[in-house]
Amino acid sequence: MIIIKKQFKLMNLSTDRPLLKQLECLEARLKEIPPEPGVYFMRSSSGDILYIGKSKKLRSRVRSYFRDAQKLSDRIAMMVRQVTEIEFIVTDTEAEALALEANLVKKHQPYYNVLLKDDKKYPYVCITWSEDYPRIFITRKRRATNKRDRYYGPYVDTRLLRYTLHTIKRVFPLRQRPKPLFKDRPCLNYDMGRCPGVCQSMITSEEYKKIVQKVAMVFQGRSDELVNILTAQMEKAVARLDFEQAAQYRDRLKALSNLNAEQKVSLPDDTVSRDAIALATDDQHCCIQLFQIRAGKLVGRLGFFADAKSGTPGAILERVLEEHYATVEAVEIPTEILVQHELPEAEILTEWLSDKKGRKVSLVNPQRQVKAELIEMVERNANYELERTQRVSDRNTQALQDLAAILDLPELPKRIEGYDISHIQGSNAVASQVVFVDGVPAKQHYRHYKIKNPEVKIGRSDDFASMAEVISRRFGKYKREAQEQSIPWDDFKHQAGDEADFPDLLMIDGGKGQLSAVVKILQELDLLDVVKVVSLAKKREEIFLPGESHPLDTDAEQPGVQLLRRVRDESHRFAVSFHRQQRLKSSRRSRLAEIPGLGFNRQKQLLAHFHSIDYIREATVDKLIEAPGIGRGLAQEIYNYFHPS
Repeated sequence: MIIIKKQFKLMNLSTDRPLLKQLECLEARLKEIPPEPGVYFMRSSSGDILYIGKSKKLRSRVRSYFRDAQKLSDRIAMMVRQVTEIEFIVTDTEAEALALEANLVKKHQPYYNVLLKDDKKYPYVCITWSEDYPRIFITRKRRATNKRDRYYGPYVDTRLLRYTLHTIKRVFPLRQRPKPLFKDRPCLNYDMGRCPGVCQSMITSEEYKKIVQKVAMVFQGRSDELVNILTAQMEKAVARLDFEQAAQYRDRLKALSNLNAEQKVSLPDDTVSRDAIALATDDQHCCIQLFQIRAGKLVGRLGFFADAKSGTPGAILERVLEEHYATVEAVEIPTEILVQHELPEAEILTEWLSDKKGRKVSLVNPQRQVKAELIEMVERNANYELERTQRVSDRNTQALQDLAAILDLPELPKRIEGYDISHIQGSNAVASQVVFVDGVPAKQHYRHYKIKNPEVKIGRSDDFASMAEVISRRFGKYKREAQEQSIPWDDFKHQAGDEADFPDLLMIDGGKGQLSAVVKILQELDLLDVVKVVSLAKKREEIFLPGESHPLDTDAEQPGVQLLRRVRDESHRFAVSFHRQQRLKSSRRSRLAEIPGLGFNRQKQLLAHFHSIDYIREATVDKLIEAPGIGRGLAQEIYNYFHPS
């Protein structure tokens, strides 16, 4: 592939002003774009890439963004108003442009290219090929820390996915634990034949990966190929009279047969591998379903979410297919893909998929007979998921409206932050900050705090002082920023109130005492007129407002109060889990700190080597010497501490 990269540098162009406000420069710039296939970049005044796109005719596509008559979605129109610079890369073919676009989007992650919403609703299966002994587990986060790791999904049917993984781990000898249970011997899973002794390297990495490759075929939709392989291996085992090995293959074949028993889809040409994709939309939500059909069997049902305003149905389906197939292996791409709507650039997508698979891939928009009925079935499933999404959204909207009415808020509280304190008689005091956006937990914004107040210690707790410290640390940064930028505080605090990470409502877990402590800090920071704060007492689910001696007259079961209870319970859970974690670390440190001559750094080295106090207790003097920084004399001290007799 020959590529040519062009970056415009016009002498009379201001890179601080959007191109829409420099029409002469915009027209001159558009004329320099060639009518050839390639990829284009939209940049902002700060140089950030706003959007990356591809086209078989670059000039026409880029020009279409700036035509008055062109109907753009609100999202893309907002992007166009920020564009100050355009770059492009010319390729030989449209398929090369699509492949290049996929790689660049994956590398740069432009804000306006993010079509699919990662709401962690549907789970993935991850296989960590980057490890010598790969793990297989279910996760709701698709964040590849290593390029060699593989993710399959997202799967709609969580119950079936868990059953499938449980069955696979029961019949295939696989690594069952993320960490070894014992340091010098395998656990019971090895004796039961469920694990090949990974923790003690009783199987080579190469042999183990061969087993995992067979398991991966199930999630790739290649169960029939796996059945053929296992059948051939079973027959060879029988031929050499290895009946025990043959019985193991027989059990695996039976398990695979049970997994696919109820997944039959009636199609006349059931030898063809195909995917069928359809969507259902309302004014806000777009639910997409993709059915994976192999040899007449429904082997996978994947689900995606998108913004309904991000494009036409055909454009959304096209982007979903591009993002999905960009992350799969060639063997996972079917020879036929059924689509609900015509795709804007079906020819480019077909050529790209065919090149990636190494054989012809067809995109079909069926209008009648069996294939059209299959698309209708996928669409019905997407509609069911859309209805469920609407119910959840309506429930959250109703709760937010009720809460706004209870607290007399001018607008719905988009971002709610909840705070709680956790400790045991002052020891390991911590606090939590949880965030709900539009009534839904936004866990990426959660935060922990360790209480630093020296007055809060073992035997002396002070929830009021702890809560005041947390709120001071959370909002004190705004005053520091105003001082650094030399902006008057009255101006800056209202600007901060418009930021995305500034809360519309603070929910404090506690009664009037905790609320008073928070109000005092907000008054000192001069933020009480910007931040709305309430507290929720546990016993009677009473809501207190600043300056009010009596709680609001509310019902504990009304939607707005239930939303506050969900925020309160989540902040409590998050605080308690972090407190337990800190308490466990403290208990480990305190026990080792009692050993003469064992300083803090050597304690860390010892724990890093043995992973737990239990392993250290069981270790002999010779084993202890193997840890870095531990000599024979110190090893004997450690051994004597755990074995005083």
